[in-house]
Amino acid sequence: MTDNKKILDGVTVLDLSTFVTGGFCSAMLANQGAEVIKIEQPGYGDAIRHSGPPFIDGESPYYWTVNYGKQSIELDLKNPQAKEALYDLASDADVFIQNFRPGTAERLGVGYDTIADHNDDIIYLAISAFGQTGPWSERSGYDLLIQGMSGIMSVTGEADRQPVKVGLPVTDLITSMWAGFGAMTALYRREQTGEGEYIDLGMLESTLPWLTKQAGQVFADREPKRMGTKDPVLAPYQTFETKDSYINICILNEKLWMELCEVLERPDLPADERFETNADRVDHLEELEAEIEATLEDKTTDEWIEIIAEEGGVPAGPVYSVEEALTNPQIESREAVTEIEHPELGTIPVIEHPLKFDGAESGFESAPPLLGEHNREVFRERGYSEAELDELEDAGAFGSSDEDDS
Repeated sequence: MTDNKKILDGVTVLDLSTFVTGGFCSAMLANQGAEVIKIEQPGYGDAIRHSGPPFIDGESPYYWTVNYGKQSIELDLKNPQAKEALYDLASDADVFIQNFRPGTAERLGVGYDTIADHNDDIIYLAISAFGQTGPWSERSGYDLLIQGMSGIMSVTGEADRQPVKVGLPVTDLITSMWAGFGAMTALYRREQTGEGEYIDLGMLESTLPWLTKQAGQVFADREPKRMGTKDPVLAPYQTFETKDSYINICILNEKLWMELCEVLERPDLPADERFETNADRVDHLEELEAEIEATLEDKTTDEWIEIIAEEGGVPAGPVYSVEEALTNPQIESREAVTEIEHPELGTIPVIEHPLKFDGAESGFESAPPLLGEHNREVFRERGYSEAELDELEDAGAFGSSDEDDS
């Protein structure tokens, strides 16, 4: 039973970030009930709005995926009245997020010291490529650079090909997850102590803890290498070709190995001294791959999934396209991809976040906002009169656009 209340009800987040590292973090918080106010550059907004093609009626679906459940206001941070309005918002906010290059927030008058002067128990997240200190701190950086510098690309791809990046903006998302975790733990600490917090989060060092297995190899004086889908310490644990496509098979212990050989009707494999133990199989990976693929080429992936996974209980699965990943029966039964009403486009898809609490609600309640959709609404809710809002607009606090919400 839930109490129909979200865990972060009553928490207010000001998000000045662009693209993914801050945006996905604040989306995580919005999903758990926080009020997220997205502060955007007048007339242009967050650059992710323009990431494409494709666009749908001028909107970027990529923008949607990290901005569900937020409000958008335009504020010209070079305008004194806009800055004062931001300070007013910050005075009763709980979390403040920015991902400017170090030094930029201070030049704009939105650095930690300034914001803390207006709210000394604020949780302030400063996200950057390399952190606020160190010899690289003033460099700009994006996912591709961090994938290369974190070691990820050195272990991604085929052994005889050039390094490749993971197909997702994975270091952006890793950093976002740390940012969300940092915000939540700082909010918890504030409940215990009454104190705010400043969090310095760099993308490069955010990524290193995720190296796990590869870092372990380095610690043991071994050099991790690119192995395609193969694994350096487990076999078979990789992608194989079937009659019509590909299948992933994951064998983590000897019991599963014997079960796989049984469902493949290959009792000769565990009897072969090259494949007797996991260590043997890792040492003879190419020979093992050839033996297994010689069997798998006789049937389609769907046929093998039925035999290996459904009947045999051995971990195996297809390699889905992104569309198949979003629309398969398991995802549909879990309502992981649903729809939400958009103010201009009707219904649009929404990828829900996966936390399903027994004692609390979660989920997105509104579509990604139009640029400046809540310019006046956010301030009305904080007691601004229509005359004061007109004054802000006339002063150019919301930019030079004549458009605003009613």
